[in-house]
Amino acid sequence: MERIEDRGCLQGADPSHVTDYAVERGINQLGTLGSGNHYLEVQVVSDKGIFDRTTAAAMGVTGRDQILIMVHCGSRGFGHQVASDYLKVFEKAMRRYGISVKDQQLACAPFRSPEGQDYFAAMNCAANTAFANRQVITHQIREAFEAVFGESAHRLGMHLVYDVAHNIAKVERYPDGEWLVHRKGATRAFGPGSPDLPDCYRAIGQPVICGGSMETGSYLLVGMDRARQDTFGSTMHGSGRTMSRAQAKRTVRGDQLQRDMKQRGILVKAVSMSGLAEEAGFAYKNISDVVETVDRAGITKKVAELKPIGNIKG
Repeated sequence: MERIEDRGCLQGADPSHVTDYAVERGINQLGTLGSGNHYLEVQVVSDKGIFDRTTAAAMGVTGRDQILIMVHCGSRGFGHQVASDYLKVFEKAMRRYGISVKDQQLACAPFRSPEGQDYFAAMNCAANTAFANRQVITHQIREAFEAVFGESAHRLGMHLVYDVAHNIAKVERYPDGEWLVHRKGATRAFGPGSPDLPDCYRAIGQPVICGGSMETGSYLLVGMDRARQDTFGSTMHGSGRTMSRAQAKRTVRGDQLQRDMKQRGILVKAVSMSGLAEEAGFAYKNISDVVETVDRAGITKKVAELKPIGNIKG
């Protein structure tokens, strides 16, 4: 539990501010990935893929063709419905508070307002649901590996490296005061010594998980002190797209992409070939360039490069 942000349970969650429909949408989706860019990926890290051996070892990453599993998913329909419900609430509230936005998807309300506090309580419920969902998926992963290799997950060394949110708002204290920090498509990147980190990582900084694409691989990094100074303790959580999903589907067929990846040693399973085409590697920025940028900026530090060998798309 110490390797999960806030031990997997954000304070202030109040299900009385969540609609029955949100619960209905999410209750049967625990243990599922979801669509879009969500994935479960089996990865390998080689000796040459480790940039900082001391930091990597602190996370249990040693190289020597070690296998890691990366999971990217959230609270599924539950969180989506919470957001949809409160967009409607905020749309009405904005008129009372004299707020206008150019895009209704950005509807908002003051944090200390009744509407703002209700949403904050509901959003924390969604975050806790996401932690629970990833816990169930982690258990399923361990069961699958045990069944295939005939060894317990413990003997296989299947420990959790880190679990962190990347779509959340949190109240945090900085040198110039207390702030409500919104991380949307971003992740926390606290540096060494942060009191918010568990004892096992306080000396090295917070593990940062950065997904690339199912063709190019991902990176493991750690947060640096500079992030707290320059970016409210935040960094990217992925490489980011270069083209729309529709354009990607016009550029490549999913079944052809699946065959090409298999020839390169990457097995991929997807619910639909159309959805697979949306996630083609060329639809994303070069992950190595993105990681190098934040490394040079001193926001995060490269620890290990992870290459994909198997991918499941929700």
